[in-house]
Amino acid sequence: MQKIFSIMTTKQKNSTALMLLSLAALALTACDGGSKIVKNSLRAPAYPLVTVDPYTSVWAFNDNLYDDNVRHWTGKEQPLVGALRVDGKVYRFMGIEKPVLEVIAPISYEGSWTGKYTFTEPQKGWEQPVFDDRKWAESEAAFGTPEEVNVKTQWLTKDIWVRRVITGIPESKLFLKYSHDDDFELYINGIKVLNTGYKWTHDSWLELPDDVRKSITDGTAVIAAHCNNRTGGALVDFGLYYEKDLVKHLATTAIQREVDVQATQTRYVFDCGSVNLTLTFTAPLLLNDLDLVSRPINYISYEIISNDGAAHQTEIYFEASPSLALNSPQQHSKAEGFEKEGLIYVKTGNVEQKPLNKKGDDVRIDWGWFLLGADKASGSYSVGEPIALREQFATTGSLNNAGGQTDNAYIAVTQSLGKSSKTSGRILLGYDDVYSIQYFGENLRPYWNRKGDKSIEWAFNQAVADYDKLIKACSRFDYKLMSDATAVGGKEYAEMCALAYRQSVAAHKIVEAPNGDLLFLSKENFSNGCINTVDVTYPSAPLYLLYSIDLTKGLLNGIFYYCENGKWKYPFAPHDLGTYPLANGQVYGMENDDYSNKMPVEESGNVLILTAAIVYRENSAAYAEKHWTTLTSWAEFLLQHGLDPENQLCTDDFAGHLAHNANLSIKAILGIASYGYMAEKQGKKDVAEKYLSEARKMAAEWMKMADDGDHYRLAFDRPGTWSQKYNIVWDKLLGFNIFPPEIMQKEIPYYLTKFNRYGLPLDNRREFTKGDWVIWSATLAPDQETFEKIIRPEWDFYNETVDRVPMSDWYNTDNPRHVGFQARSVVGGYFIKLLEKEITK
Repeated sequence: MQKIFSIMTTKQKNSTALMLLSLAALALTACDGGSKIVKNSLRAPAYPLVTVDPYTSVWAFNDNLYDDNVRHWTGKEQPLVGALRVDGKVYRFMGIEKPVLEVIAPISYEGSWTGKYTFTEPQKGWEQPVFDDRKWAESEAAFGTPEEVNVKTQWLTKDIWVRRVITGIPESKLFLKYSHDDDFELYINGIKVLNTGYKWTHDSWLELPDDVRKSITDGTAVIAAHCNNRTGGALVDFGLYYEKDLVKHLATTAIQREVDVQATQTRYVFDCGSVNLTLTFTAPLLLNDLDLVSRPINYISYEIISNDGAAHQTEIYFEASPSLALNSPQQHSKAEGFEKEGLIYVKTGNVEQKPLNKKGDDVRIDWGWFLLGADKASGSYSVGEPIALREQFATTGSLNNAGGQTDNAYIAVTQSLGKSSKTSGRILLGYDDVYSIQYFGENLRPYWNRKGDKSIEWAFNQAVADYDKLIKACSRFDYKLMSDATAVGGKEYAEMCALAYRQSVAAHKIVEAPNGDLLFLSKENFSNGCINTVDVTYPSAPLYLLYSIDLTKGLLNGIFYYCENGKWKYPFAPHDLGTYPLANGQVYGMENDDYSNKMPVEESGNVLILTAAIVYRENSAAYAEKHWTTLTSWAEFLLQHGLDPENQLCTDDFAGHLAHNANLSIKAILGIASYGYMAEKQGKKDVAEKYLSEARKMAAEWMKMADDGDHYRLAFDRPGTWSQKYNIVWDKLLGFNIFPPEIMQKEIPYYLTKFNRYGLPLDNRREFTKGDWVIWSATLAPDQETFEKIIRPEWDFYNETVDRVPMSDWYNTDNPRHVGFQARSVVGGYFIKLLEKEITK
């Protein structure tokens, strides 16, 4: 083994040459308006467009921006449509013109319906049209648990079977609209059209295949469905619709030539006949300015250049759906347009304004207002029916400034750019959520308006005034990030960091607590919807330790407040503060006093390590001293329970409970070392000596307990097992030297024998992995070449995955499918290699 590591160390000598090669690659950059760009070659699984916070987060899930509607990170459509008119001819560059669907038999919230149902497994053939269902009960849809949408018939058992007869079906394209929770199978005239597996969706659409349409010979169809509720809420609801003839006014698409994702910007290039269009989505999330990061406004910039040398008359059109301010399509909206201080505005929002009335995971905001803003001098606006808006633009190049309050209307703005060979401009998109977070019973405004003395129009005016300098600042930041990340980790590493940046930041909300604390609160996207989850903060933290210590503190301040004000009764750190956006106290694992579901060792170690990292970055123990009593209780807990953890969950809770978890033990030991380090920074020499000495003793014992020959075990009592020991990375970064280097000298070569097509599994139990932990493990490699070897298959996964969703951190290593999770903040952990370079230089 020593020989293997010696070879690796020799490779390390070539790191300078590798860095020079990487930097040479940077020379192959383009310039955009005078700004340097290191182009990103990664085909993103989804492209970030508008990224403000967990609620205002719009992505393109396709390669071409005009292939489909853009979507919220949850996958629900939130259409934005864009078109460029060139010498009277219109080219659509964003979104689609979707067919208008008319009701045949509505889903329940669009019109009542009754169906036959049973909770007892029926005889064979229950899905066939001729099945005798006369003994089944009959009642009104939807069927489910009370908290679900429009439930009229309670379903509280594990299974339900439902049949519905629909008549008067025309000969046309047919579409099924359905909602379900969980496993759902559906048949039409005995033909299976759905089998979802373990999944839950609301308001999904499916075009019926030809064999189903041909089975409807007399205008009648029998829809039969079965749903199994594995856990939580239950729901069954469905309806049938047909396609109405659609007059398309934006039928001609532009030709997309390229797309490039940077940390704060996503740039598209299109051919639009005789001109080229460069379209840039910018979220100015520069973490050194918290008011800016909190300001809920993004830009869409455009540059139009003639490709034939002639001047051309151009107008540009942007349209938004009311769904950008609604949780679900059945909600009713109102829209209006107006002018103020040199800008034109259109806005849309829910008719029923109930701030902070909803919580949960697969949930979108349905209070406040989504707005488009543009310069008045060259602009026009309107609200109304989308086909009419598009017709106005296609015919005249402008809109009629009709802005009176209108129900369920779309909103649109245009800019008339005149006749020239080169022109440019921008529009602004923003969201006024009024109230953002409920914090222990008190509703908090967004940080940019924390005193309640500013308006959204004020914020738009600030964004206009700051535009030029912010675009330049964002371009500089994007270039530096790509350059720095390439130098330390290679091109693939840099490209993943660029894609991860906005995803991580926009999975948080900044508010100010009543006591003046800064709060930077995450939403645990598509893993349970919790707010300020500590074991989501832990992997996310490298990004914020690198760019903003204030935001890193904002990740922890709410947790400390919860524990230091008598609201948390346990001797270890909590898991969360509630379910987003309600931060009123922990919800995860609170069914009883069983410690095993509350992640006691996990969360205590997390906060101790991250607090030590703050102290290290600030070179001051002030933050730790402020919370010393709380940190002391958690360090004591880890001394008693950390070396050989009892059966409990850790951050990898999706893999299940595990006793004697070797990687969790590392976290506990480093949590104790962190406490010792922080005591030392305060001049508490006796305390420091005690805890650092204990940590070293525990590390020596750990090596004996975990040793499995050429590697270390997953669990102390399980010979022949293995796992990534990613937690040890903090020993390296913070310079504790608690664990001898020989541990990773054994582990890294062993990892290299366990690779699948898409990289290193999390451990021996499954073939799936966690992207953040892979990069942490790679950061423990002895040289850059080995680092790149470990992380390159992860880049391949994102580049090749068939699941077009915002970055998933939980995916398979043996096939290009993610397992779960998407759009989570934990991809901030990908910045740990950059953080290492910063804090060890």
